[in-house]
Amino acid sequence: MAVFAIILMGVGMALTLGILATGLIAMARGGEFNQRWGNKLMRYRIVAQAFALAMFAIGLMLLRGDG
Repeated sequence: MAVFAIILMGVGMALTLGILATGLIAMARGGEFNQRWGNKLMRYRIVAQAFALAMFAIGLMLLRGDG
């Protein structure tokens, strides 16, 4: 089960990085896409980051219980 949490943590980190990169590129370019999606992408990044942190905490608890 700990391995599953670690995999989900990696997915959450990759998702966070992808959303962050997309948001930063949109903000650097400006334009209509940034006006429409800039703030939404940063909010989605926070959600993805919270998911990754939760999976990190769950993974640590599961690994600690195994040892």
